[in-house]
Amino acid sequence: MSVPHPIPYQGSKRALAPMLLNYIPHRMERLIEPFAGSAALSILAAQQGRMKQFWLNDLNVPLIDLWRSIVDNPNRLSERYEFLWTHQLGEERRFYDLVRERFNKTQRPYYLLYLLARCVKASVRYNTNGEFNQSPDNRRKGKQPNAMRRDIERVAALFKGCGQFSACDYKQVLAQATPNDIVYLDPPYQGVSRRDRRYLETVEFDELTCELDLLNQRNIPYLLSYDGQTGTKIFGQPLPKTLELTRIEIAAGRSSQATLLGRHDHTIESIYLSPILSKKLNLFLVSSMTYQLPLFVEPA
Repeated sequence: MSVPHPIPYQGSKRALAPMLLNYIPHRMERLIEPFAGSAALSILAAQQGRMKQFWLNDLNVPLIDLWRSIVDNPNRLSERYEFLWTHQLGEERRFYDLVRERFNKTQRPYYLLYLLARCVKASVRYNTNGEFNQSPDNRRKGKQPNAMRRDIERVAALFKGCGQFSACDYKQVLAQATPNDIVYLDPPYQGVSRRDRRYLETVEFDELTCELDLLNQRNIPYLLSYDGQTGTKIFGQPLPKTLELTRIEIAAGRSSQATLLGRHDHTIESIYLSPILSKKLNLFLVSSMTYQLPLFVEPA
């Protein structure tokens, strides 16, 4: 059965989720995503019955409100999306600009869903005031209402009664994790500047490494996506060896950001496993830092 994805999002781990799920042991109680985004890994884990509970957190409040709408009011959200999608026909650009203006004033989740379905490459952009300012993709009208309703209803069923949602600082979430949880961290990658319009907020390198050390001390199993390589450009400095992380490189296909710029670069993603997770999976460190496997994912 295909995996439902109602929220299109650039940087989504949709293509990598099957690979990531290979590094999550069975019989874990809860999957926590402190930087949830489109929650591709949680959706796949829920579909396969791998977890009893899910905690989706993101600092983007309207995005979390959208998640709550998907789970708590799927029919109403589907109806609002269909209304917007239908009323755009014949004047798509003007209607998109109107919805974008209304979203920036009201932050209503159904406006955000429409904008994500219509904007260029599902690539969110914010101005210096934190307002959504990405342009529409004029070649398409967004996901058809019937298809969107199916995805919303399927995801609502997956998370109903077992999903927790919050919009707070990731450190607050990590502080509540237990050894029975598995945490998947997908923060803005290293090399992202404070002025990058893709993110409401960046994550400081030293702050993150400190949090990872605290998780290690508490024996919290986690996976981390944090750096990689696109074409010949390598992002980020190495994480401290004292964290004793196991590093796995995954070919992630063609870079969507490079495509937007007219290039054909391919991306290598780095996945880091915590010491306790490596132990649970019976993986061992190679050369004190890196454990590389020949893993490949077809381009999305």
